[in-house]
Amino acid sequence: MIYCYVDEITPDVIRGWAFNPNAADVPVTLHVVFDEQELLRIQCDAIREDVLEAGVPSSQVGFQFAPPASVLDNKTRKLTFKSRLDDVVLVYNNQEVPSIDFTETLPEQIFSYVDGNKAGALTGWVVSGNRITGMKGGRDLLVTCGGEKIGHIQADRYRGDVGKVLSCDPYCGFQFVPPPLFRKSYPQEFHFYVLPEMKELDNSPYFTSFVSDKYEGVVLDVVDQIDALHTQLTQLRRQVRDILPQPGYTLADYHKWATDYFPILRRYVDRTRVADTEEPLVSVICPVWRPDLSDFRAAVESVINQTWQNWELIIVDDCSEDEELRDLILEFVDLDPRIQAIFKETNDGISGTTNVGIENANGEWIAFFDHDDLLVDVAIEYMLREAKRSQADLLYSDEDKIDRSGYYSNPAFKTDWNYRLLLGVNYVCHFVMAKTALVKKVGGLNKKYDGAQDHDFLLRVSENLSARKIHHVPEILYHWRITAKSTAADIGNKSYAVDAGVQAVSDHLARRKLPAKVTSQLNNTLYSVEWTFKEEPTVTIIVPYKDEIPTTKRCLDAIIKLTAYKHYDVILIDNWSVTKEAKAFAKYVEKIPNAQILTLKEKFNYSRLNNKAAALSDSDFVVFLNNDVFVEQENWLNILVNEALADQEAAIVGGKFVYPNQTVQHAGVLLGIGDVAGHAHVGIPRDEGGYAGRAYFPQEMSAVTAAGMLVRKPAFDMVGGFDEENLTVAFNDIDLCLKIRDAGFKVIWTPDFCAEHHESLSRGSDDRPTTERRFFHETQYMLERWGDRLQRDPFYNPHFALDRQVFFDLLPPEVNLDRYPPLPKDQNVTPHLWEKSAEQTASKSSTTSKSAQKPAAKPTRRRKKASA
Repeated sequence: MIYCYVDEITPDVIRGWAFNPNAADVPVTLHVVFDEQELLRIQCDAIREDVLEAGVPSSQVGFQFAPPASVLDNKTRKLTFKSRLDDVVLVYNNQEVPSIDFTETLPEQIFSYVDGNKAGALTGWVVSGNRITGMKGGRDLLVTCGGEKIGHIQADRYRGDVGKVLSCDPYCGFQFVPPPLFRKSYPQEFHFYVLPEMKELDNSPYFTSFVSDKYEGVVLDVVDQIDALHTQLTQLRRQVRDILPQPGYTLADYHKWATDYFPILRRYVDRTRVADTEEPLVSVICPVWRPDLSDFRAAVESVINQTWQNWELIIVDDCSEDEELRDLILEFVDLDPRIQAIFKETNDGISGTTNVGIENANGEWIAFFDHDDLLVDVAIEYMLREAKRSQADLLYSDEDKIDRSGYYSNPAFKTDWNYRLLLGVNYVCHFVMAKTALVKKVGGLNKKYDGAQDHDFLLRVSENLSARKIHHVPEILYHWRITAKSTAADIGNKSYAVDAGVQAVSDHLARRKLPAKVTSQLNNTLYSVEWTFKEEPTVTIIVPYKDEIPTTKRCLDAIIKLTAYKHYDVILIDNWSVTKEAKAFAKYVEKIPNAQILTLKEKFNYSRLNNKAAALSDSDFVVFLNNDVFVEQENWLNILVNEALADQEAAIVGGKFVYPNQTVQHAGVLLGIGDVAGHAHVGIPRDEGGYAGRAYFPQEMSAVTAAGMLVRKPAFDMVGGFDEENLTVAFNDIDLCLKIRDAGFKVIWTPDFCAEHHESLSRGSDDRPTTERRFFHETQYMLERWGDRLQRDPFYNPHFALDRQVFFDLLPPEVNLDRYPPLPKDQNVTPHLWEKSAEQTASKSSTTSKSAQKPAAKPTRRRKKASA
């Protein structure tokens, strides 16, 4: 006889225990029967200590199982348990029963989360359903703020991360940009509810503030204050509201921007088309392997529909062994004589297949095209126009992503050619066109790097082509198809691409004889390059201060105690400090062998202070460091110097700085933001990548802040240092960077050096009345000196707005060559000015270093004596 006790019955679980008194130590097997039909067989061997304590001889008697989906229909069924060997006594609710009435249905569950404020938009996800229907997205949501309904949205955006983790519908995400009146600079409470249940999402309410730009945030606060002054300030209120930026396009509503943009792009091309005797043939290479047939048909049709007529499409099937696909390809071959097909008899991978297409190309140009993506109809024509204008041999355009419903998302508004960024990520991607001669010169694609073959190709191109011959076309000309198997949806589907990318970058650097260790970031096709140079050129670190001794001492102590780099010295600039603490600090510095104080009793002029200190240094490099920047890494100076050693054209290297709350204060400088320039990625968490992940990677930029900037001393001297006449406080670092770039050198920003910065702790804000006039004149000087250069940053896409939130707000759709960055010019770069023999460097280092056993005994350097 077997006794079966049922403890719990729910739609999700039936739980209980069973045993045979005559063989208590042997777990029993039961057959679960609904309406005389056996649906399950269960083993009763789960540990039940409570049963053992109640006197049953064994604890290995428990069972639990999920009711089959077929019985969860709210109909009453008879549940019994049987055994093939013994009778079963069924006990439920402490009573022996012949069967149990089972009437259950599986309720709908809702899982959700409000992720937070991402670049000005509130994001999250919602799925609902159960284990039978599956978890689906597309739910309607209500958004409220301060008890007021401010939005009604649908959670139907693609969230591959959620779909992967929960094994659910990936189209479950939402992105909500509050109306302007609710984008306050102070925290507000946003509630998100699933309709019609009015179930509040997890992590809702969400508290956040919005600082879209320094004008909008300030003006909105002013409007709130003015409202309290009532009628006497009505006119002032109207004037303030008039200068508020009008709501426009953002990345959050990119689909709307795109649907407005493409007709404008087509009309522009039609309007500006001119007759040309040159009509180069473009060979579009399309490797194919088992695509979705509808996607493939759309891809080929996007080539057929090109406004440029002189093309050939070479379709190379990599032994797909798919008769439907073969028939479709041959259908296209019969339809258009410009289409040729090659059917390989063995599978060779994407590189080998692409190379077959390259070998059969007849065109002057080669265009690379994936078998399920789409070309904008003017893509080839526009690329050829830009090729003629720029005289480039390789061009790449901006791109976006498109799903099966035709929804545009994730635009890649790219930077102009940026070799240092390319080492970290293949930001170029699509749409690439290159001279056929160039493609064949570099050897086409390399099968060794399948999965990252295009990244490897671009790196090899960079070894054979000057930067001036590589041109970025800042228009969306390519749609990358989002499919379940595409890297456009989730790189996790192609983990082999990560390993291939690491190898491609490593091999490229080896060919260039640059010592480095390459690793993957975030287990993705994002790469970190750690330079491993052994040489240590000499460096002088310059730190100006006025009183604020605790801050300055903290800055100095961090340098002395942490810095692993050997060959450096420190010049502290005392700009007329008057406190007793300052005198004590001077005596403290005297005990540090590789530090000295330069005392300057004159009006504060940041440019002049740093120029005077730099004149005392005979080092290879100088580092300009604010006294409110506190280094955290032992290798911080190695990181900066090694970036310069990796590229002889790199004359300035800047770092990443964060506020005390660990949000980003500086991740490079973008020209034109706030009229002159502004910092990139301000306010994002320290460890986040920002737009397109750019905050993750070292890259070339137009400028960096002098709060922590390494500069080659010969280049600094060559351009005359900081402008101490016109830019005494503000923008002198931007001006220096632009002068350095005009001289043909590069400015590099790296997040690998990261430090905490208490911005303007000692000098204060430019918003004070006593400094407003000076700041106004410095702003005007920059606008007059650099003019349009400030509106055309080559490393900030021209479709982004300059007067609102960076990397988020978009300008109205337009094709305007006046917004394009100027074409690069050939420069007479003279890196030989700072190239010294190994013997010179070794000699200089050996005569200037001392023991470094303790912080106070850091290696010292000879330097010119500072005087009062």
